[in-house]
Amino acid sequence: MTAGAVPPERLHAKVTKTSDPQVERIDALFVQSATAFSSGPGSITLLGLADSTVYFADRPRREIGHIPSHRFVELWEAGAHSFSVDPPNAVLSFLEAPGPVPEDAVVVLRGPVLDGDTLTYSVEVLEGSLPARSGPCSLFIDVFGRALAPVAGSDAQRRKPAAG
Repeated sequence: MTAGAVPPERLHAKVTKTSDPQVERIDALFVQSATAFSSGPGSITLLGLADSTVYFADRPRREIGHIPSHRFVELWEAGAHSFSVDPPNAVLSFLEAPGPVPEDAVVVLRGPVLDGDTLTYSVEVLEGSLPARSGPCSLFIDVFGRALAPVAGSDAQRRKPAAG
C-alpha cells in the first residue's frame, strides 16, 4: 500500500479505544481530478479520472489520504447518512488549458456512474455555468463526516455537521 492510502477496512471501521465506546467522525473533503470534462443537461462527466480520490480533514484531527476512486463511488450509498441521502455540494475548478479557462461552478452531486476512467454525475448547478467541454479539472466535494469518511477515536473534540 502506498503512503497515505487508507486501507478499505478503515473506511467503515470505527476506530475507538476499547475502554471508550464513543466515536467521533472526521469531517473530510474529497478531491477528484480528471484530464478532461464534458457536460450535458443535468450532468457532468469527468474523463480520464485519476485512480485515487484524495481526502483531507482539518481540526481536531488533521488527516490526509486517498481511496481508490471506484471505492468512493461504491460507498456513495453506504449507510443511513450517505451521499445518496444527503447529496454533497461540490466546486468544479478548471485548470489551465489551451484557450480560455472556464470559471468555477458550484453544483450538487447525485448518482455517480463510473465506467472505466469516466465518471458521470447528475448535477444541479447552484452557481456559475458549465462549459460543454474543457480540459483538466478538479472536483472539490464538500465535507462529509459520515460513512465514507474515516473515523477518529473519542479523544477528538466532538464536531457536528454544518446545517444546510
